[in-house]
Amino acid sequence: MLDAVVVGAGPNGLTAAVELARRGFSVAVFEARDTVGGGARTEELTLPGFLHDPCSAAHPLGINSPAFRALPLERYGLEWLHAELPMAHPFTDGTAAVLSRSVAETAASFGPRDAGAYRRLVEPFLPKWDALVRDFMALPLTALPRDPVTLARFGLVGLPPATWLMRRFRDERAKTLFAGLVAHVMAPLSGFATGAIGLVFALAAHARGWPVARGGSQSISDALTAYLKDLGGTVHTDYEVKRLDDLPPARAYIFDTSPTALARIAGFGDYYAGYRYGPGVFKIDYALDGPVPWTAKEARNAGTVQIGADSAEIGTALRAASREGRAPEKPFMITVQPSVVDPTRAPAGKHVFWAYGHVPSGWTGDLTDAMERQLERFAPGFRDRVLARATAGPPELAARNANYIGGDIASGAVTGLQIMLRPKLSLFPYGTPHPAVFICSSATPPGPGVHGMSGHNAAKAVWRRLRQT
Repeated sequence: MLDAVVVGAGPNGLTAAVELARRGFSVAVFEARDTVGGGARTEELTLPGFLHDPCSAAHPLGINSPAFRALPLERYGLEWLHAELPMAHPFTDGTAAVLSRSVAETAASFGPRDAGAYRRLVEPFLPKWDALVRDFMALPLTALPRDPVTLARFGLVGLPPATWLMRRFRDERAKTLFAGLVAHVMAPLSGFATGAIGLVFALAAHARGWPVARGGSQSISDALTAYLKDLGGTVHTDYEVKRLDDLPPARAYIFDTSPTALARIAGFGDYYAGYRYGPGVFKIDYALDGPVPWTAKEARNAGTVQIGADSAEIGTALRAASREGRAPEKPFMITVQPSVVDPTRAPAGKHVFWAYGHVPSGWTGDLTDAMERQLERFAPGFRDRVLARATAGPPELAARNANYIGGDIASGAVTGLQIMLRPKLSLFPYGTPHPAVFICSSATPPGPGVHGMSGHNAAKAVWRRLRQT
């Protein structure tokens, strides 16, 4: 009998398996797809030699993850690559606000009226970032925080809606960039704790950047897999699990799946019926004949580029997708240009480019034209550089990754109490009605992102049970 079986070889499932194997437990991982990775994969989606990330591409939470930082992943091929700027947010007048490793450079890009306000917002937390991120990403707080004073101060700033926090700024440049940071999790700007979301992304950039992984996001998953195998764990691909009886006997079963899939496989009925899924995304991967012709020079040197003319336009796009059930006419877009810093991703002189916009859950339309009109506003001539494109709306994303129900790449709405208390209102969210069955996906705290912390946190709950039994 195995000590633990993990279902799903995404970053959280692999991290949970590694954490258990490090402590001497026997572990096997079962993955339905023919390769490991989940939301951290790399494939040739357009043309030969162009390596695209079907889901996550830039990794501010990955490089800052306490779980990943405690593992020797660099020995197994993971290398973080940093563009000159972590992120840029261009405007229609050809200028840009930036999120730099330097607080001073970031503040200066907002203009003199908001530079001081931004410094006062982030500088108190930055020296204590490592303790703060460990406490923040270890939610729910079933143990005493390492720095309760800093965490409490962070809560006072971050728990109100982002719209409240944005009142600190007087000009649109800072408001727009911050609104874009919140929109990374597809949450309306007026939602509970959305200020914390934007602040975490900003602090992550100042602390360690927003890198890409050399060769693509697959290298994160491959490094975790190689380390797991060295620890004695096994990984089985092309193995779809439809019920618990499909798995070998084990003392614990850990699911890196959606709550819906877990309930179906384990026979939990409507146990997770109250869990809510959020809007979907429409994603395009491009093979380009040259770099994106951004008007703003800062965007040409940034790993990630946010697209939205102002905070009102961003807010309108988020409301359209999440509340009004329609695709926005001017979608807010997150774009990543990995080949700016990683030449292995495309043939010499060519580039790969990654972009998505928000759409309603399950939307079946085509957002390509609206997204490319947005890109042309900030990078005139973009369409002329397109060699090939691969599009994926909610149905295609859900077909590629069963956790993305309705195209929701966050694996659950990041709104209301579900921001922190997911998938159930419980201080022990990794447990289930069955004492030997656990969940470790992005549907558990701390939520979406390639950081492995949901798997790390779930593994703690599992090894406590294994020691007890």
